[in-house]
Amino acid sequence: METVLSGIRPTGNLHLGNYFGAVKSFVQMQYEYNCYFFIADWHSLTTHPHPENIRNSVKTILAEYLACGIDPEKATIYVQSDVREVAELYLYLNMNAYLGELERVTSFKDKVRSQPDNVNAGLLTYPCLMAADIIIHRAAKVPVGKDQEQNMEMARKFARRFNQIYGVDYFPEPASYSFSDKAVKIPGLDGSGKMGKSEGNAIYLIDDEKTIKKKVMRAVTDSGPTEPNAEKPEPIANLFTMMEIVSDKSTYDHFNELYNTCQIRYGDMKKQLAEDINLFCAPIRERILELLKDEEHLQKVSLLGAEKARENASKTLRDVREIIGFKSDY
Repeated sequence: METVLSGIRPTGNLHLGNYFGAVKSFVQMQYEYNCYFFIADWHSLTTHPHPENIRNSVKTILAEYLACGIDPEKATIYVQSDVREVAELYLYLNMNAYLGELERVTSFKDKVRSQPDNVNAGLLTYPCLMAADIIIHRAAKVPVGKDQEQNMEMARKFARRFNQIYGVDYFPEPASYSFSDKAVKIPGLDGSGKMGKSEGNAIYLIDDEKTIKKKVMRAVTDSGPTEPNAEKPEPIANLFTMMEIVSDKSTYDHFNELYNTCQIRYGDMKKQLAEDINLFCAPIRERILELLKDEEHLQKVSLLGAEKARENASKTLRDVREIIGFKSDY
């Protein structure tokens, strides 16, 4: 069975875009692949979060993964910092990474521009840590967005380089896995682009009914169509996309007909959309809140995931140490 790995930085709650864009697919993949899902708390250190923020974020993301349907008996769910073998492999990959190639990585150059007062070594060597996360489990597939494709190419490069330097065929080159044929792109509430944390246009799975309604009612609209069957501009098309996903077909068809006959009242549509989003999110939200109260269960899941991940990672590290020439009694 092929191994699939995916991680998420603990920098905020999961939103509808995360759910339909990846997590829903993860739930299905756990029955088809040997899946590792990790919470990338080491990666978050590049922004210098406070200890309490890290602990709370990790706990919340773990609860959200479970509430969405990821089964710790089927998939391995773990916290990155619980698998110290990753840090050692990260060290070895750093020794074979070159300054010039790391400085050319687009995501690093973007960070240099956006946070010039915090250009730390962790940002520069981010591709090395990402590669260590992946190849420590010898993953065959990694679900990533287009913004991470260059880092995936770096991971493949580092796997190849290790094999070439030591004359082995040990690390497979991980392939990028696309959800394009399964995932749904959820638009943001600001009328453009996709839903995201940094854009401030997201509805989170943990949002309560009042918050959801407030966010939806603020969604960008226009003055309405002036001709029958007019093409929907992006902000309006976004609302209909969301309604198509969370509402009954009859509801979508009703408001689509009102739009096509120039009778649409966006206020009514938004109220209905908010209700339907809440109906969709309510059972997930309730489960998240239940899990957040059950710290003993979350700790058990975390310990189980760490044990399973370390068992696999330690085997890789024993092999790597022996290949390099270090003692392998790890």
